[in-house]
Amino acid sequence: MAHPKRRQSKTRRDKRRTHYKAEVPTIAICNVTGEAHLWHRAYWHEDKLYYKGKVVLDKQATA
Repeated sequence: MAHPKRRQSKTRRDKRRTHYKAEVPTIAICNVTGEAHLWHRAYWHEDKLYYKGKVVLDKQATA
């Protein structure tokens, strides 16, 4: 197994890590409910589960 002959400098280490960044999540606003939610995710609004502007699940209907 290969071993480094010399220790890498802090500058060289930091240059490698420049692309490791926290990304801001993409927020979408529903045209039907006006609710802000994560992109490509289902979300609850007034006891109904919405996805792509359509009701997927209704809590009151299942109860």
